[in-house]
Amino acid sequence: MIENFEFGRLVVIGDLLLDKYVFGSVGRISPEAPVPVLLKTRQSVVPGGAANVAVNAAALGCSVNLIGVVGEDKQADILRQTLGKWSGIDVQGLVVEPGWSTISKTRVLSGQQQIVRIDEETVVSFSQATNDRLIVATKAALETADVLICSDYAKGVLSDAVLREVIDHARAMNVPVIVDPKRKNFSAYRGASLVTPNRSEMILATGLPLGSNAEVEKAARVASEQFGGDVLVTRSEEGMTLWQRNGHVRHETARKSEVYDVSGAGDTVLATVAGVLSAGQDIDTAVVIATVAASIAVSKLGTTVVSNVELSHELMEDITDTGMVASLSHARRMMQKWHQHGASVVFTNGCFDLLHPGHISLLRAAAQKGDKLVVGINSDASVKRLKGPTRPVQNEQARAIVIGALREVDMVVIFGEDTPLELITALKPDVLVKGADYTEDAVVGGDVVKAAGGRVELVDLVEGCSTSNLVKKMTQPQDVSVKSKGGEK
Repeated sequence: MIENFEFGRLVVIGDLLLDKYVFGSVGRISPEAPVPVLLKTRQSVVPGGAANVAVNAAALGCSVNLIGVVGEDKQADILRQTLGKWSGIDVQGLVVEPGWSTISKTRVLSGQQQIVRIDEETVVSFSQATNDRLIVATKAALETADVLICSDYAKGVLSDAVLREVIDHARAMNVPVIVDPKRKNFSAYRGASLVTPNRSEMILATGLPLGSNAEVEKAARVASEQFGGDVLVTRSEEGMTLWQRNGHVRHETARKSEVYDVSGAGDTVLATVAGVLSAGQDIDTAVVIATVAASIAVSKLGTTVVSNVELSHELMEDITDTGMVASLSHARRMMQKWHQHGASVVFTNGCFDLLHPGHISLLRAAAQKGDKLVVGINSDASVKRLKGPTRPVQNEQARAIVIGALREVDMVVIFGEDTPLELITALKPDVLVKGADYTEDAVVGGDVVKAAGGRVELVDLVEGCSTSNLVKKMTQPQDVSVKSKGGEK
């Protein structure tokens, strides 16, 4: 799963916030005014805005260069302390603006109900010196970056001048740019690879309704024309829509979850999409994984992070169907789903006519080489050609059901050829497993798997186990003679 992804380095530039939470309970109304009286129980502070994007990316496993502006104040010190808990985040790109206050948002909650939010901010145009330092820091960080994230909260960091410099530089270095927008028009983001607006941001930028899928696609096309890239629309309980200029559209349904707080969910989506792309995965996989990450984020109270471990667990929960006997077309669809959930797929094959300890050992060893195990089984006609007219002992459906019942096996596919080459070519698993009685160059389909970026694994076999020997033993005459009491036969 995603814990095995090799996540890359992200550069995150944008508006830095400090999110404060005051928790307590309300038991009465104030006698001074018709307002609730909160009995405070605790408080906490967490990174917000672009800083929340950075910690979500770090929690996923990415290395992050965080760039933004802070003031010379206590809030900035607290923000640095909270970011310091994440070893993967480099904060050398934080620029100090003299005389400016670090932005903070304080949310007061009774139980899970937010009573009021108090914002402390002064939106200004930063000095030219500050803008120059932001640009220099970003360009330097892009030297080793896999993805550039622009987290725009419309607080002043991502001015037109800064956006133009950093996006153009990223494009020149072939680094994809993902923008979380807060503009009435997306033209300032021209050159970005992808923007990730929510529903209200899309309506503001395009003036179009976003009810049906068709309306979302139409609005995405208009938005794309403003900046020239692809669009990922986050649609709350309706999931997400990925619209690409090449004509590809994906509507990903939201997972059902208890929604407590949507604060920071967009940051989680942004960080997850960028992180998965940095690991060399495609955009569809990134969207699927980000949808699951968003469902976890909204099930938590307040601005929060989604860890690699909990995301991997939820992704695996989504693909828990095991032991199915599938057609080739269904198997291909299932493997695509597994891959888009971050799972690595292992393949092995055999006749598996009479299941014995050697088979069990092979399948257990194969299952340990990845996240999902697909077993190819020779059809009855194939077994007959390979083993002779008396085989198989069990028909193909019986053999498939028995193999599929093993907890190590996630899917069984029956193939009619003498070898699984056509099946392997169609499925292209990540790992191909055979017994150690083979050499790697002799494994059928090994070259296909390796050409697609996979690998071949040879595992030890249990000696003395053979279906042919079992069949031979079953068909040999048995001595059933019994001596009489008198000693005669």
